[in-house]
Amino acid sequence: MARKKEYIEEEVIDKAMHLFWQNGYENTSMNMLEKEMGINKFSIYSSFGSKHGVFIRSLKAYKAKVNFMFEEFKNASNGVEDIKKFFYDSIAISALEGNYKGCLVTNTYNEFSESEDKLIKEEMASFMRNLKGLFIEKLKMDTAKDEETILKQANFLLLAKHGLAAAARVNSKEEIEDYIELTFRNI
Repeated sequence: MARKKEYIEEEVIDKAMHLFWQNGYENTSMNMLEKEMGINKFSIYSSFGSKHGVFIRSLKAYKAKVNFMFEEFKNASNGVEDIKKFFYDSIAISALEGNYKGCLVTNTYNEFSESEDKLIKEEMASFMRNLKGLFIEKLKMDTAKDEETILKQANFLLLAKHGLAAAARVNSKEEIEDYIELTFRNI
């Protein structure tokens, strides 16, 4: 007879997500996960298959956690100003209680840049395609811009967003605000 789970998967994944957000994938051990999630390794393997399985679920939980910000961005109609607000909103997430500086997706993107892990690479590529698509949609609201300019600016903004997430881990609030303001000065 199978044993009944003594935990709620969403709650333990949220704890794991924060651990990965703080430490990265490689620096998070199974012992750390076991302690943080409050469940034993057998339960982790039984429910999630592996550390990798926990990580994939953590990435999905993170995306769900920040989805409100993406929905607001997607539904806004002020073009470049919406993108700028999205940059500020993405930094504000770090200030919420229990969250860490930076972005779990950007941290993962950087950590797995040399990896052959197809599942994580696809998760990251999907996220980046969606974000770039939103940038393009907002940039197109300025009808004076041609397609080539829009694509170049979308690429620039994607890179700027990565830089912002990395800088948010170590730079002051004033430095971050200067970065955002200067990013949008020529867009």
